[in-house]
Amino acid sequence: MAKQGTHAGIMTGALAPSTVRHTIGQRAHRTRAVFLTLAATTITACGAAPSRDGVAVIASGADLESANPLVTIHPMARQIQRYVLFTTLARYDSTLTPVPYLAKRWSWSADRTVLTMTLVGDLRWQDGVPTTARDAAFTIDAARDPRTGSPRAGELAAVRAARAVDDTTLVLDFATPQPSLPDVLCALPIVPEHILKNVKRSEMRSAAFATAPVGNGPFNFVERVAGQHWTFRRNDHFPASLGGPPALRRLVVAVVDEPATKMAGLVSGDLDMAGIAPTMAGLVRRDPTLRLVEYPNVASVAVIFNPRNPALGDRRVREAISLSIDRDRIVTAAVGGFGTPAHGPVPDASPLAIPADRAPWDTARADSLLDAAGYARGADRRRGRGTPLTLELLTVGSGDNVAEQLIQADLAARGITMTIRQLELGAFLARARATPHRYDMLLTSIPGDLALSHIVAMYDGTLRGGALDYADFHTPVLDSLFRAVRSASSEAALRDAWASVQRDLAREMPAAWIYHSRGIQGVARRLHGVTMDLRGELPTVARWSTDTASHP
Repeated sequence: MAKQGTHAGIMTGALAPSTVRHTIGQRAHRTRAVFLTLAATTITACGAAPSRDGVAVIASGADLESANPLVTIHPMARQIQRYVLFTTLARYDSTLTPVPYLAKRWSWSADRTVLTMTLVGDLRWQDGVPTTARDAAFTIDAARDPRTGSPRAGELAAVRAARAVDDTTLVLDFATPQPSLPDVLCALPIVPEHILKNVKRSEMRSAAFATAPVGNGPFNFVERVAGQHWTFRRNDHFPASLGGPPALRRLVVAVVDEPATKMAGLVSGDLDMAGIAPTMAGLVRRDPTLRLVEYPNVASVAVIFNPRNPALGDRRVREAISLSIDRDRIVTAAVGGFGTPAHGPVPDASPLAIPADRAPWDTARADSLLDAAGYARGADRRRGRGTPLTLELLTVGSGDNVAEQLIQADLAARGITMTIRQLELGAFLARARATPHRYDMLLTSIPGDLALSHIVAMYDGTLRGGALDYADFHTPVLDSLFRAVRSASSEAALRDAWASVQRDLAREMPAAWIYHSRGIQGVARRLHGVTMDLRGELPTVARWSTDTASHP
């Protein structure tokens, strides 16, 4: 059993409110030291007296995986790339309708196989080099190159060619008619060709650009201190055609992994925004300097199986484990109701979701499947075939592992012994992506998107070895179904193709989907203009502003 302590007590509500407040007060002293370091950075860079005005400090639970949009899956890193550092060709408005951004207009050929986009002509990279259609063509070509291992590659599989006609004209040729503007054009930030053209595609993940990026967005990169913070400053030259310079002069992303420490930072005023533990929502609501923001989220949490494990190579065992997990209890106890139980990889709110064929929790069927697979219960009620069935679950964290413990208990009730190993994000990803895989099961949040490209990145054989190919689970049937997704020429055909994908994944069970997340953030009232929705936490960051009245 993983350790129980103050963090887990706060998460589950097992500690009294007075104990929680005392713990948060202790953590406030630690976050003060963090902020003093960040403030010193601002003072040094600006040559000005210390001031919080115009500076926002937000928390990330883990260090940003990379600043390179071509290889990143970390949700906060993706948002920093999309809304802070870089620009996308199009972007979603608040109704999730694609609208012009770097591409100020576009048009389709009569057969909808050729898309011509006209880009703005007054945007420059942080080093002064103009942003052109060549950067856009380079980005798309690099993202769809298998050697890059981009999680976006599947979304670009229908692109036959990307070419720059001139500095401001980009032409995309598609193999099949496109029913609408591809969502990837709203999601994939454009990167600088002149910086990355000499980097081998297979080395994009380790290139220096990952931690020292040159962007063209509303903020410029200043510095990164590994495991501590990333700092960005206002791009005073961001063109009016794209919204002009942001209101904030500084944005700092502080790496704060413990929920109690995040809450302490909010209470002390050292953090302006942080994801919080659901059981702390009441504390945020009662604090006059804070407000609670709840919003829909496209991330989903799943247990990923390694089919190379002898037991997990049996589909019946995978299905039995999935049927053993009480998702309603996890959503209630581990995330305080800020999520919905999952019966597959697609949230019910998605127009592409299909109804479940059966209840996701069925312990009688789980027992039957384990018996059929030859894992009988012994005298000690543990299952095995000569030796006990023992599995290890890898996860990211530093002690707050309520969901993991609930899964552990559910499997123990079925006679399966599960141990929990928590790792730092970098070590977790190294284990998840290592070849051959060196794990039994992973519990992880999968950063989803409206186009369901995360599912393609996980299971399409053409993307083997990519950033989300955790399980290396690929079949000829799935590959053919993904080809049908890519070739769909109407919305109805696309829905049918995705329904077939979901049914096959439900049969094969390469992952047990646990819940679809709902975001919850504590936000300082001194921070204005913050809007959160399916686009994430940062879509309005260029319009954020601060005052100093809320925190003396």
